[in-house]
Amino acid sequence: MAIVTSAAVSIPSFTGLKAGGSASKATSTAKISTTTTTAVPKLAVKASLKDFGVVVAATAASAMLASNAMAIEVLLGGGGGELAFVPGDFSVAPGEKIVFKNNAGFPHNVVFDEDEVPTGVDVSKISMGENDLLNAPGETYSVTLTEKGTYSFYCSPHQGAGMIGKVTVN
Repeated sequence: MAIVTSAAVSIPSFTGLKAGGSASKATSTAKISTTTTTAVPKLAVKASLKDFGVVVAATAASAMLASNAMAIEVLLGGGGGELAFVPGDFSVAPGEKIVFKNNAGFPHNVVFDEDEVPTGVDVSKISMGENDLLNAPGETYSVTLTEKGTYSFYCSPHQGAGMIGKVTVN
């Protein structure tokens, strides 16, 4: 059995980065020491509170960036030309943006069914008009739903062909 008494580890620091792309070679040193009293080795790592703070700040920044990018994309028309919303049944958080994107089989639109939305929701404020259409590939319509509940929607030119969908706001 080997016994390690101490070691030094060099940890790069990002505090030396500059806007021009050059970085200084700043490093922090943490001392790792192990001792053995039985067959189970113990490991201790010493780091400064500053190093811990950098990790916490980086984690918080990543979480904020991820939360700002919350949006779901729903394709209008399947990859094989199906007249469908893809996905056709999904859930979002209140305030999450839903982007409907023209994919295939257009023209399409997104109309919410006034009989199948939460009480008090004005469908005219969240729907495209029955005659408003997305006519080209990649055209989008976005909506943000804030009231919790289930919302049914359809594409008016293709409703008879079964192009309907449902979103649940949790």
